[in-house]
Amino acid sequence: MRGALVRLRRATGLPVAFGGLVEPGRAQVRISELSGTATPALSALAVSSGNGLGGKAVALARPCAVTDYSASRQISHEYDVAVATEGLCSVIAVPVVVRRRVRGVLYGALRTAQPLGDRTLGAAVAAARDVEQALVVRDEAQVLLTVAREPEPAVGSPAWEEVREAHGALRALAPRIVDPALRAELLDVCGRLAGAAASDARTPRVDLAPREVDVLACVATGATNGVAAERLGLRPETVKGYLRSAMRKLGARTRWEAVVAARRVGLLP
Repeated sequence: MRGALVRLRRATGLPVAFGGLVEPGRAQVRISELSGTATPALSALAVSSGNGLGGKAVALARPCAVTDYSASRQISHEYDVAVATEGLCSVIAVPVVVRRRVRGVLYGALRTAQPLGDRTLGAAVAAARDVEQALVVRDEAQVLLTVAREPEPAVGSPAWEEVREAHGALRALAPRIVDPALRAELLDVCGRLAGAAASDARTPRVDLAPREVDVLACVATGATNGVAAERLGLRPETVKGYLRSAMRKLGARTRWEAVVAARRVGLLP
């Protein structure tokens, strides 16, 4: 969240940005991160769904903006005191949505009353996407941690199938992670998961390109080429090319044989 707010301000020139996540079990967002604020007025503010600009963004699950917060008739005014204390006028609120569920809100603001254009909206949406990706990583990591706490989950068990699902999701997400260190760490974890499932340590190592492994990880979850292309941000023809190349290297005649072979040599969990 903190990094996304810094990038939002840098990309737009907005002097103020802040945001927070939906509190577990409650229909409200708690403002937890501030960037460029002059007062603590917004810190820890609880924004209920439907109330104020951020609450409206949560309720509608889409970006909302006002040019003059205190005078706007498009929103309710439960938080006018905090907003006025910080001296904000033009404000944009963008929801953070993961798997169709709002998980938080990012705000950007000016201290003057002027329209916030498409460039500002685009940058705010991009910052929200960064937070969404980070939350997906955290969610999938939690799945892996839960499975890891179980006593030696057997390969092929329901618990291990969860590991495979998480592995596929993380491989698809990794190329979109902005931070290179975090991306490398994530791929290292994926590699360790895959190695843990290798069924025969004597099988010769097969070197696949990272994108070939990404495609096989999607195929392993039952995804079609079209679905794999959507997840990986590739064209379906490109996915077919990676899949054919991986099948050739693995000596497989079908896509499922390729998945089995990749698991055997420790490329997939």
